[in-house]
Amino acid sequence: MDLESVKRLLQKEGGAYETTVDSLPQRFFEPFVCHGLKVDLIEKGRIICSFTVPPRLLNTATSLHGGATATLVDLIGSAVIYTMGSPMTGVSVEINVSYLDGAYVGDEIEVEGKALRVGKAIAVVSVDLKNKKTGKIIAQGRHTKYLALSSKL
Repeated sequence: MDLESVKRLLQKEGGAYETTVDSLPQRFFEPFVCHGLKVDLIEKGRIICSFTVPPRLLNTATSLHGGATATLVDLIGSAVIYTMGSPMTGVSVEINVSYLDGAYVGDEIEVEGKALRVGKAIAVVSVDLKNKKTGKIIAQGRHTKYLALSSKL
């Protein structure tokens, strides 16, 4: 691909993009990805959710977009930290996602988040996405967050 084509691939300015993107509300991304997500189980240190892959979350190869998967690792992982009694989920230090299989429109996906460690300063969670029908793991994520220490003042 020539350099100008690569540039056009990334820059989505003008035309229909301009009015669509500028009209989106602030913080639209979480509801965009999580709309349709159902919490099936919630307990201390563990959350299991499920959703059916919608067309809005597909990449150009018509499978679940890696960015949507990473967002689910981020958001569900953060929610798991809350289940441990933490008043905040902190800020991301590292997020890692291994993409192991594809998910397609209509596939039912189970997402399981588990607390691996929630301490005073650092929290580490794992989040797995699995195809409910086949049992195949679609992605495995790990999220490390810094929990801001409260002031002694």
